[in-house]
Formats: sequence, C-alpha cells, structure tokens
Amino acid sequence: MKRGTDYIGVTVSFLCHDGRGKILLHKRTQNSRDEQGKWDNGGGALEFGEGFEEAVAREIKEEYCADVVESKFLCAYNNLRQQDGAPTHWVNIVYFVQIDPAQVRIGEPTKMEELGWFSPNALPEPQHPTLARWIVEARKAKMI
Repeated sequence: MKRGTDYIGVTVSFLCHDGRGKILLHKRTQNSRDEQGKWDNGGGALEFGEGFEEAVAREIKEEYCADVVESKFLCAYNNLRQQDGAPTHWVNIVYFVQIDPAQVRIGEPTKMEELGWFSPNALPEPQHPTLARWIVEARKAKMI
C-alpha cells in the first residue's frame, strides 16, 4: 500500500526563508517522483508518532542540511492531484521557517539539482503547482 495513492497521506511542507525576505527553493531532478525539473519548496511525509514541527525540522535537516531558527504554522491544505494519471490525496501541513543560509546545501542530490534564494516577487520557472499557493498563503498571513 502506498500513502497518498492507496490511502490519504499526511505531509509537512515548508517555505524556508533567510529572515531578510528571500525564499529558498530547489530544482527537482529527473529522478524525482513527479514534477521533474520544477522549482519547489521543501516537504516530506509525516512519520508515525512524529509531531508536525518535529517532522519539519527533520525534513529541513535531510533536504537542506540546516537547522530551524524559527518555525510558524502557515496553513493546512487538502491536496488532491494526479500523478501518472492516478488520483493522489495528501493533507499538507505547511510552515514558514527561518533557517541560516550559511548552513544550506543540497542534502538529497538524487532529488535536487540546484538550490536558490529568491524574492517572492521574482520566483523562477517552471514551478511546482503548489508553490504559488504557499506564496499566496504567506502573503495573506503577512509573513512575506
């Protein structure tokens, strides 16, 4: 059985920022599960028994090799999409997270080919479909 396809998956997603107005994004490799070659914020599945903020810290360490400076809940989102023609269902718990840019490096080179810091008003293309939603939510919450 596969989470997100055979049953609802729960994931934490995060918009990482540097505390000075820049957002960290990564470009997905051709080895990524989906949305290859697109710029994306980070995220990953919630593990059994894990708290949301604990999962955010673990995923940021795995993906970007960085520690959380400050974490703020942004929103929760029922994410219904298609992957290879099959419906997927994930519940995204999204955080806006400050990290130290000096610590950042690619922690998952099979999934990420490039990292970049961007102004929310000048994001790279092509983008993962959910990225725009998180940016809108962060603006509504006056986090960016």
